[in-house]
Amino acid sequence: MIKETSISKRFQAFIAKEKKEFKHDDKAAYLFAAPYVILFLAFIAIPVGLAIVLSFTTFDMVTFPKFNGFSNYVYLLTSDEVFMKYILPNTIRFALIVGPGGYILSFVMAWALAQIPHRLRTVLAIILYSPSLTAGVTMTVVWKVFFAGDESGYLNFILLELGMIVEPIAFLQSPNYLFTIMIIVALWGSMGVGFLAMLAGILNVSTELYEAAYIDGLNSRFQEVIYITIPAMRPQMLFGAVMAIVGTFSAGALGVSLSGSNPTPNYAGSLIVNHIEDYGFIRYDMGYAAALSLVLLLIIYFFSKLSWKLFGEKD
Repeated sequence: MIKETSISKRFQAFIAKEKKEFKHDDKAAYLFAAPYVILFLAFIAIPVGLAIVLSFTTFDMVTFPKFNGFSNYVYLLTSDEVFMKYILPNTIRFALIVGPGGYILSFVMAWALAQIPHRLRTVLAIILYSPSLTAGVTMTVVWKVFFAGDESGYLNFILLELGMIVEPIAFLQSPNYLFTIMIIVALWGSMGVGFLAMLAGILNVSTELYEAAYIDGLNSRFQEVIYITIPAMRPQMLFGAVMAIVGTFSAGALGVSLSGSNPTPNYAGSLIVNHIEDYGFIRYDMGYAAALSLVLLLIIYFFSKLSWKLFGEKD
């Protein structure tokens, strides 16, 4: 009883403090913030809240949702063999290769471009960034031609001409090749806004820091990058890491677009996003799809917090 009274008093004190601060706030600030708040609630907060609620229900989009407790999560962990055997391993492998790989590649290319003259840098930056401007489904059109499963496919044509194969290989329908092709296409399009942020961060590092470091004994470009460049652009590194994490775990259309089916052949290129679409928009099991979405959200949140630990400001 005493504890409840203490909590009540703290809550009342908090409300009184907020009311007092609200009276002294500039009301125009709330007006300017209103569009963002409305959009945030409409497209992020409310959908996430509804997904959490639906994850504890059985919902087929026809009948009213029925509460089923933790049944969806129990099924996910104990009975969904496809998820445990194919989807989760594929997602982890894809994330561990494309996430860090694309992130490191973005930094390396940004650092390399920062070393060349301005005009050439601008042209090359546009060339590297342009694939990320194209939607993933559209981007795969180029690669579907390259990896086409008949003699018209560029790769098959080259291999046949070299005598390395005797008949065309259906690369995009083969479980042995599809996942590797997905990684190649994902890395090719990984130079997104994170890449531009890193390039801007490198270009804005003060030259005085480098001069002072060389006076203090710095003697190589590698040490320059490790001790000066990266610490001086931690915000850009954090932004690039978060964008890489979100982009990697939300990638799903890639395998489906390349193979032309969902699920992909033998689930070779199926990721969590594809599993969500399978249950949500093909089987219309929205409750289970919502549970999968919440699991994906928690995974992204975990890796985002890990990125903050590595690159976030301590204060």
